[in-house]
Amino acid sequence: MSRRVRRKVARKGKEKVVLPCYPEIEEEVSGSVQNWIVDWTSLPDDTVIQLFSCLNYRDRASLSSTCKTWRVLGISPCLWTSLDLRAHKCNDAMAASLAARCVNLQKLRFRGAESADAILHLQARNLREISGDYCRKITDATLSVIVARHEALESLQLGPDFCERISSDAIKAIAICCPKLKKLRLSGIRDVHADAIIALTKHCQNLTDIGFIDCLNIDEMALGNVLSVRFLSVAGTSNMKWGVVSHLWHKLPNLTGLDVSRTDIGSAAVSRLLSSSQSLKVLCALNCPVLEEDTNFAPRKYKNKLLLARFTEIMKEIAFLLVDITKKGKNVFLDWRNSKNKDKNLDDIMTWIEWILSHTLLRIAESNQQGLDVFWLKQGASLLLNLMQSSQEDVQERAATGLATFVVIDDENASIDCGRAEAVMRDGGICLLLNLAKSWREGLQSEAAKAIANLSVNANVAKAVAEEGGINILAGLARSMNRLVAEEAAGGLWNLSVGEEHKGAIAEAGGVKALVDLIFKWSSGGDGVLERAAGALANLAADDKCSTEVAVAGGVQALVMLARNCKFEGVQEQAARALANLAAHGDSNSNNAAVGQEAGALEALVQLTQSPHEGVRQEAAGALWNLSFDDRNREAIAAAGGVEALVALAQGCSNASPGLQERAAGALWGLSVSEANSIAIGREGGVVPLIALARSEAADVHETAAGALWNLAFNPGNALRIVEEGGVPALVNLCSSSVSKMARFMAALALAYMFDGRMDEFALIGTSSESISKSVSLDGSRRMALKHIEAFVLTFSDQQTFSAAAASSAPAALAQVTEGARIQEAGHLRCSGAEIGRFVTMLRNPSSVLKACAAFALLQFTIPGGRHAMHHASLMQNAGAARVLRAAAAAATAPLEAKIFARIVLRNLEHHHIEPSL
Repeated sequence: MSRRVRRKVARKGKEKVVLPCYPEIEEEVSGSVQNWIVDWTSLPDDTVIQLFSCLNYRDRASLSSTCKTWRVLGISPCLWTSLDLRAHKCNDAMAASLAARCVNLQKLRFRGAESADAILHLQARNLREISGDYCRKITDATLSVIVARHEALESLQLGPDFCERISSDAIKAIAICCPKLKKLRLSGIRDVHADAIIALTKHCQNLTDIGFIDCLNIDEMALGNVLSVRFLSVAGTSNMKWGVVSHLWHKLPNLTGLDVSRTDIGSAAVSRLLSSSQSLKVLCALNCPVLEEDTNFAPRKYKNKLLLARFTEIMKEIAFLLVDITKKGKNVFLDWRNSKNKDKNLDDIMTWIEWILSHTLLRIAESNQQGLDVFWLKQGASLLLNLMQSSQEDVQERAATGLATFVVIDDENASIDCGRAEAVMRDGGICLLLNLAKSWREGLQSEAAKAIANLSVNANVAKAVAEEGGINILAGLARSMNRLVAEEAAGGLWNLSVGEEHKGAIAEAGGVKALVDLIFKWSSGGDGVLERAAGALANLAADDKCSTEVAVAGGVQALVMLARNCKFEGVQEQAARALANLAAHGDSNSNNAAVGQEAGALEALVQLTQSPHEGVRQEAAGALWNLSFDDRNREAIAAAGGVEALVALAQGCSNASPGLQERAAGALWGLSVSEANSIAIGREGGVVPLIALARSEAADVHETAAGALWNLAFNPGNALRIVEEGGVPALVNLCSSSVSKMARFMAALALAYMFDGRMDEFALIGTSSESISKSVSLDGSRRMALKHIEAFVLTFSDQQTFSAAAASSAPAALAQVTEGARIQEAGHLRCSGAEIGRFVTMLRNPSSVLKACAAFALLQFTIPGGRHAMHHASLMQNAGAARVLRAAAAAATAPLEAKIFARIVLRNLEHHHIEPSL
């Protein structure tokens, strides 16, 4: 399979499509259309501010630039209480430019070390919450400076990726500088020492939520003295002393929720914590192997205490926290959010449960652990769908990412678990994801689009996505100015475009133009988005109608630009594949010629055949193969060094995949249509690798290798090379035993060329330089070849049918012979006048075998309905074939097969209105 993964259309009145990043106010006017002039600048300030609050930062800034009034309103403090910089490259200069707006900034999300360094330049001294991811390169020094400048900080979260360069020294700095801290969650710290925890206990009296997640070592005793803590997570942490934990932590007076998921905690520690702690209400122990493998552990019902584990019914357990459990925990989080009876203590617990579950489920999904199918199908998928409806944006994002991740079982081959994907679909997950994708929050758009993309690898899910309007939504997101959003949307269109039934819908939604624009927009620095956009265009280009749209939208120029300039192998592979598919419609549109005429296209593809990556070489060779069907392209490829490059490719792919072998031989087959190229291929050493490929076990490789050798054998010098290099046994083997009729047919024609007498004349004049040291018995090779050509032709000669045809000139009898002799794929072959002339001449050959073979070949080329049958019939008329055919049909010494086949060819010429008279 190919890797590969707008707002909802309003159906009232005329269709209107609303882009996700540019919300519109839709007015439906019944009756006659009224032309009103609306002065948007006259709107009340509070209305404009409300509109601004529904936009992302980029669109807000764009609108602010339209007039002085809106510019002033656009920097209103109420619009800048939170800021999400994850999708932006935030350096010092950018942060400084935002500083004027950030006076009242309270919540900040960022990504990466560069953005962390730039935070200081925002001058947001009133920051309450900081959340960062991709924090591997953030150092103690950076974090210490950040917290020193933001003393009002109440929440600090860094993760879920590991904070490898942060140590206990930074934790002590946090404790000293942020006395108002209430929540601290850090991931992947190597050692959390006692002095750091003691500093938190001493300076942060209000610290109620602590998460030391995926750490290597934590001082359990020191953590047992943080008396203020209510919610504690040590999920994924190694080297925990559970005996110490169970004897100390149950004494924590305020401990309400404890998360020990993905650790090696055992049943003894779990039992002691649940039975001894007076305050503990929730213990989460998901994916704890030691606990789960303990067959003697029987979870008891502790009063007012919940155990969330793989072996418990998690939703029902959580439902016990609610007063009203009439819905039996089917959607307990939604029940809680909709409850009229608000309880702050319950709200805190449920909010924490949402966070730790979303984090743990994502981590479990990322591990791609075996043996979890039952859990995912019975509980995991449903939990993720429930969490997607959370009021916490980061929980929603992680839940969507979890859905995108847990269905993938082999990322390298884009394989997903169909059962899991369809479970998401059955539980209403598609609608939920599409609704998230329509959010104005770009983080949600990105993660929802990623989940839709991965799920759409499954054909049933892809159909559901299309039916729910997902194609329009993804096409809209592909226009986003946010690269991460556009990348995931392009991935969704890539996977959806695998289905033939979705290609037209993608084009109608403007997806083709959006994908082409993506390539120009992110032509540098966006390998992920470029690969997905090129992959989607490659799938769409395989459709005749869509391929035209790709070309009209500027796709040829965009894809050639990628092939020429991009160094990332994934992009190169998909760009070459897209160009190959664009060039595959030579008979129905002009794309083949257009690709060849685009500056640098052929040179770039020739260069890509030398890539170190097999996938790139394969697609580049495939593109050159398709392009070589155009006469001008064929010569231009040769002029660009294509002969040498493709011969070298064929020489180096003896152990490559059948796909690469097929395309390498196919490209040489296409180039060798020109006799000049054919001679050049022989001179460059192309005969030997083609003979080797003819011995492949793959039928597709048989066909292209036989086709190339057939073209090469037209030249007597190449024919002699084939004999000298041991090609006769290889062709004989193809002719007699290949499962492909086409391979057998072309092998027979190659042998017929080699032994119709022209090679003998060439050998007498002078042989190739390589033959000096070789002794070849042409007579022995000829006898072997003719024997197998005859056997091949006879496989299409039913004696009873032939006898009936010989005894009667009735059309029905000849039609029956034709049907038995037809090789369907041969109708796609296009021969030159010289080739047709050679077969006509072969009808006069003294060898009865070659006569029958020539008549059989001409029959295949002229069968009514063949793509080039009319062309071949015209060439035969020019070659005076009718006289020769009549003579062959009437010759007393000719074999019966030659006579009958000649009569059928004459009838075919009549069908094509070619007068078969003398």
